[in-house]
Amino acid sequence: MDYKSKILDIAMNLNRVGNWAADDFVGKRKRIDFFLEQTNKYVASLNTSQLPFRFKKTFSNFLKDYSLLIKDVKLNPKDSLVWAEKMMTWGNILTHRSKLL
Repeated sequence: MDYKSKILDIAMNLNRVGNWAADDFVGKRKRIDFFLEQTNKYVASLNTSQLPFRFKKTFSNFLKDYSLLIKDVKLNPKDSLVWAEKMMTWGNILTHRSKLL
């Protein structure tokens, strides 16, 4: 799988998870956790040193925020709507910026 496909898979999962969290975080928690685990595997499989320079900064910023979002979800976010919005925002950013790959 090429970088663009993996980035788009990550972005799609972020949007899915964000939508589920916004709809019913508690009720869809198992599904959210499953897709976050899958997303973590996609992220870990990327060799970020080989990402194109013009995409690296975006992905580096994503990784910083994503690690905070993952920590937050483990502790049950205080405001699941804000958490969901952040996930969807990163999904949209990665989708848009994947055009640089």
